[in-house]
Parts: sequence; C-alpha cells; structure tokens
Amino acid sequence: MTQRLNYAQQSPELFRKLSELSMALKDSAIDQKIQDLVHIRASQINGCAFCLDMHVKEAKIHGESELRLYHISIWRESNLFIPRERAALAWTEAVTKLHEGGIPDELYERVRGQLSEKEISDLTFAIMVINAWNRASIAFKTVPGSADKAYGLDRAGLN
Repeated sequence: MTQRLNYAQQSPELFRKLSELSMALKDSAIDQKIQDLVHIRASQINGCAFCLDMHVKEAKIHGESELRLYHISIWRESNLFIPRERAALAWTEAVTKLHEGGIPDELYERVRGQLSEKEISDLTFAIMVINAWNRASIAFKTVPGSADKAYGLDRAGLN
C-alpha cells in the first residue's frame, strides 16, 4: 500500500487539535484498558489497517494479553471480558455504526448499568476520536507500521 498524502503535514494545525483531543482522553474517566479495546474494535469495524495495527501494539505495551486481543472481534461469544468491557464494546459498535433511528434506549440502559454518565460521555468522545482517525487513515491510505518508531510501538515486540 502506498500512502496518498501525509495529512499531518498537509493540515498540521488540524492534526495537532485532533491529537490534543486524543491526549486529553488519556485523563478521562475511561481506563486505558477499555480505551484500548474501544480503539481496536472501532478500527476493526471501520477496516482501518493503520489504526488497528497501532492500537493492537499499544494494547500489548499496556499489558493486554494476546488471547484477549484475538477475542475482541468475538467479544459477545468470549468469556474473557468483564461486564464493563462488554458495555463499552457494545456502545462502541452502536456509536461507530449509527443506524437509522439511532441507538436504542435498551442499549443505553444496559451500558448505564455498567458505566456512570461521565464514563459514557467520555467513552463516546473516545469513540468519536478513533472514528475520526480511522477515516483520515483510510482516506489517505496510511501505511500500517509506518509510525512505529515515532510512537514507540516497536516496543510491543509484534514486528
């Protein structure tokens, strides 16, 4: 795959603003383990090779097990995820794949049973941000692994 253009170079101020929002989420009510799951699941749904590659490596660096990484796409059938993680993954899918008619109240209530309103709000921002990154990386064909050294992802040992 050949990258179409480097959107960070072409739109540096906008890239910086989206990066700042991403960094602000590190201090959100959503813990890093759930953020990693959300980033991976949204990237799987959207088919973003660059982001999926990046976030799997980040999750590995953050201590995520390989088996759980393999199970993210089958989280409903897997017994490796706790109820809070399941709620976050369900919300990720609903917000990423918005359907006509929106998100059902039943799903919101299920998620609300596991997460506080603050956590749901922060989680929704995390989902919005990863979807933005996915769209940019897909549109411009950002090459998976191309930023590993810059982001320290070579430490994941998955090359």
